Amino acid sequence: MACVRIQEIFAAVGCVSMNVGVCRLRLRLPENQDLKGKRRAMKSLCARIRNKFNVAVSEVADTDAWQVGTLGIVCVSNSSRHADEVLVKVLTYIEDSRQDLEVVSCEQEIISGF
Repeated sequence: MACVRIQEIFAAVGCVSMNVGVCRLRLRLPENQDLKGKRRAMKSLCARIRNKFNVAVSEVADTDAWQVGTLGIVCVSNSSRHADEVLVKVLTYIEDSRQDLEVVSCEQEIISGF
């Protein structure tokens, strides 16, 4: 109910719609030897991504597996193209800067119309 009311208010004053870019990234850490090392690597990666790209990022699955990790990355923008570009830059950054990680899969979606 509150969300509908906010959308009505935004429409009445002519506000720009909000676009949300969502990415689920599955990573493999082949050289990792234990859960503690994996958590350290994932925490460091999340902090670097957060600081460099101003996106929300968190480890969202595979928290007890010591050679696999899944990150959820979210970008909010007034342009769907910009949100997509930011997520692509994050993926490129991970692939280029972290040679100890291997990207297993990447799912990306832009949700528009808020």
